[in-house]
Amino acid sequence: MKNVAIIATSLNPKSKSQILARKLEAHLKEQNVTVEVVDLREHDLPLAGSPGCWEHKDLEHINGVIGRATHIVFAVPVYCYDVNAAAKNVIELMGRSFTEKVIGFMCAAGGQGSYMAVMGMANHLMLDFRSVIVPRFFYTSGEDWTEEGALKPELEERIGMLYEDLKRIAVVPSD
Repeated sequence: MKNVAIIATSLNPKSKSQILARKLEAHLKEQNVTVEVVDLREHDLPLAGSPGCWEHKDLEHINGVIGRATHIVFAVPVYCYDVNAAAKNVIELMGRSFTEKVIGFMCAAGGQGSYMAVMGMANHLMLDFRSVIVPRFFYTSGEDWTEEGALKPELEERIGMLYEDLKRIAVVPSD
């Protein structure tokens, strides 16, 4: 695993999935892995399909980060049993950039019932762009956080488990 891009898709200033993204970033840095975080709160991405959307100034930067990455982790909030719209919009705007990349997921949801929320996005990435999906998702629900909004310490080891699974999977790009 040479280079990891973390795409933090929540636009909420108090986002738990953004906290997960930073925890993974810190873990990867401790392992001497090159990591870049794309925080969608720092970009004003247009909706896919709107006039001029594919020429938007921020897409070049984000495509560069994704292009350099061998592995990509989406840190997503889960709303109404699905990943947030901003995550889906990234795929619509930059789908081909995910071709032949290893993809993992970190999720922050309200309850346990949305565990399979990433499957639609994972299927899209697999079937349309030949992405390889890491089968271990890092999933949190409301009970996994303290009242102060911190991730409970016993979940920290699961970040290491996701890292180990990411590390085991590599894609040799086709010619």
